[in-house]
Parts: sequence; C-alpha cells; structure tokens
Amino acid sequence: MLLLLLVLSRSLQSQQRLETAYVSNSSGYVGDQACLPCHQPETSTYFETAHHLTSRMPDQNSILGKFSDGANILRTSSPTIYYQMTANNDGYFESAVEEVTPFQKVSHTERIDIVFGSGRRGQTYLFWRGDQLLELPVSYWTELDDWINSPGFPDGSPRFDKPVLPRCLECHSGRFEALPQSENSYDPGSLVLGITCEKCHGPGREHVLFRGSKTAASSGMRDPIVNPALLPRDRQIDICALCHAGAGKPLAAALSFTPGAALEDYVHIPYRPDAAIDVHGNQTQLLARSRCFQGSTMTCTTCHDVHRRQRDAAAFSPHCLSCHKAKDCTKFRKLGRAIASNCVDCHMPLQESEVLISQTRGRKLKPRVRNHQIGVYPEATQ
Repeated sequence: MLLLLLVLSRSLQSQQRLETAYVSNSSGYVGDQACLPCHQPETSTYFETAHHLTSRMPDQNSILGKFSDGANILRTSSPTIYYQMTANNDGYFESAVEEVTPFQKVSHTERIDIVFGSGRRGQTYLFWRGDQLLELPVSYWTELDDWINSPGFPDGSPRFDKPVLPRCLECHSGRFEALPQSENSYDPGSLVLGITCEKCHGPGREHVLFRGSKTAASSGMRDPIVNPALLPRDRQIDICALCHAGAGKPLAAALSFTPGAALEDYVHIPYRPDAAIDVHGNQTQLLARSRCFQGSTMTCTTCHDVHRRQRDAAAFSPHCLSCHKAKDCTKFRKLGRAIASNCVDCHMPLQESEVLISQTRGRKLKPRVRNHQIGVYPEATQ
C-alpha cells in the first residue's frame, strides 16, 4: 500500500495529446506525406508494416488488449492489488487498484497516450506527465492475447515512474525534439509516430526540391536522397543496426545518425564473437555470426522487403534456395522435397528471450523471437 500511496501523492499535470500530422523542420525532414505523390505503391504497403506501426495514437484498432468486463483485469502476485484497463469517450486508461479493506479501494489512473509496438509480439503503452514521457505498468502479449506486467516492472508493486529515454524513441518513432528539463522530456508536438521513410532514406527536403526542378533533374546532378541499396554493404547494415543491434551506448545525441554514415561514430555496440547474444533486438549481430553472411555479400534486404508486410516465415525459403540445394539438407532423406517449403523454422528457429521478461502473476513470461544466426539447430524440427 505504501508504494501506491506514494504515487497517488504526486501532483499530476494535465495530459497532453499528440498531433498525428507529420511535421517539417529545419533539419530538412519533410515527412511521409511528401513521399506519397511519387512513390506508389511502396508507401501504401509500407504503412502496413511493423516498422511503420511501431508507434501509434491509441484507438480501438491500435490497442490490441481488451477493455470488456472481465477481460480488462490483470491480477498481480499481491492478492490485494490488480490493474484495470478502461475505455470511455475521454480515451483509454490503465489503473492500479489496491483493496485496502473489503469496503475501501485506492487507485491511480493514467491515460494511454501512445501505443508502442505493432503487436506482432506485443505492445506496451506510454503516457505524458507534462512534457515527460513514461511507460505504463501493463502491456499486451500477442501470444497469450492478454494483458501482462510490462517487462522489467515489479509484479504486485505499481509503478508509474519509468522514463522513456531518447534511445527508445529513436527506434520507435520518426522524429522528436528533446527538452533539457529531464532525460525523458520532449516537446509533445514534435513527436512523429512510426518509423518514417526518412529514417532509412535520410532527410527529404533537398530531394523534393531536386525532383521538382526541371533544371536540376536535367543537369546530371546527383539526387541528394539516400538509396540504401546503393550504399556499401557495411553502411546498409548500419541503417538496420541502429535499432536491430541492441541498445548500445550512445556516443552522440539521439537522431544524430543519418543513413550512409558509419554507425560506430554514433552508437557503441559492444561485440565479442564468443559472447552470448540474446535473440531479442540483436538481429544484425547474430546474422554477422552466420556462415551464410560471412561467405556472401548478403545484407538484411536480401531477405527482407522493408516496404511490405512479411509475416510468413516459409515465404523466405526461396532466398535460402538461391544458394543451397534442398537435397543437401540432412533431413532431405526423411522429408523429401517438402524440406524446401520452410527453411527458416529449422535454421532460424524461434527462441525465448532471456532479457525481455515479464513477471506476471508469479510467472516468468518470455517472448519467442526469431534467431537471426543462421545455422543448424538439432532441436529444431519442421
């Protein structure tokens, strides 16, 4: 009860809602809307991808957790404390409730202001306290189709004070303006939700001006936009590694990195060939350990089309078979040609994360994530 009373005693400032409009700024960013006229169908399919949907405004479609009676309660390991998720005309809310006596309850409620996560594995939720951005204590896990305790939060001890740091926003949003008041203070109106086109292609203002100028287009001048496919292999990987090689240690302010630059100048990502690497958030490091990667010129986009939604693991098999023959697989004798229908589940299996753990109702819940170290896993079966 003491912890709940402490959070209840804090003076809460009014909630601030975000605008969904994409914004231009002095750094040369123009927003996704500027890409639409010339880049169909890439943009139409991109807006359905997990990248673009990794942060959104809350509504009945973006929040996957249920708010109906009975399905909106998350019990904790404490018999007197539970969470309740509610929705009304004013928005969506998470409440921590403590039953002090059979006739007395105390509660703390915050609005869901931002949805973090596309829902492929799960979602967590953020709220504004003035200009500070914080994480809410209850998340959603897709595999269970249920509410869970947010990973890293103590079970049975309500918390509404976990800051959302710039490094988190760097990988879950397009742009934002950090404020000096605290480590998690931002201008709410500056936050551009979702991973935008310019995250991988760089600022687009000069590109828009270039394409709109008949003189520039006919002069033989180089288009200033970044086409990742034309970059050296390491620089291509760096674009993905910004968010798919772990948190690392920032060496420069968030959002400093731009496509085409060397990531090592902006984020230090420790790497040892013999160190254990978790399957969550370390895809580029795991891929670098693979013989397939070391013995070829492949990049992330060899298999991934970032402009469209990809959810079928078996559909990646043709990429494997462009170099490998099905009959060379040790299971070919047993499975025959069927072996070629799904290479990924055997050679890049789903494995439990050991760092992203939710303590929920006395249980440890670990999401299963695709291991990007391509190899032979005896325990994996088709």
